[in-house]
Amino acid sequence: MINRRALFWATPILWGAPAATVNVLYEDRETALPSSRLENGDLWIPSSSLPSINGFEVKPQGACRADICIPLPKQLKRGNWINLTGFARKVRQSFVQEGSLWSFGEMPVLRASFLQSRVAPDFAVADRQGKPVRLTDFRGHKILLLSWAFW
Repeated sequence: MINRRALFWATPILWGAPAATVNVLYEDRETALPSSRLENGDLWIPSSSLPSINGFEVKPQGACRADICIPLPKQLKRGNWINLTGFARKVRQSFVQEGSLWSFGEMPVLRASFLQSRVAPDFAVADRQGKPVRLTDFRGHKILLLSWAFW
């Protein structure tokens, strides 16, 4: 009798359909993944591709980025593969897919770090002369930000 579980783990080619090159959009970058798999609507990628997509690195304690580590349950890992859409659901990150293009939204867990640290993310606006002024130009100084919108 064949042990199906052993066969499944020993030959990962048997699970999920190999996908053509997949492009993943996250923040301001696009990452082309020539090696990926689709299974039940989920996108599986090599663990080594995760840092280039969202800056997380798979470690024994989970997926880590800076001082944040998200534990990865067994169902999100398979050998050297990780379920990217399952990870997105775990961190409450929105995503959409159209053909071979996957777009991932902002991660609330990362946004929360701005609220906890009370450090605003950097941005740039034009001054009265049209020159760009960045928030980081004023680090170390107290500033008052006023915003207004007419819509």
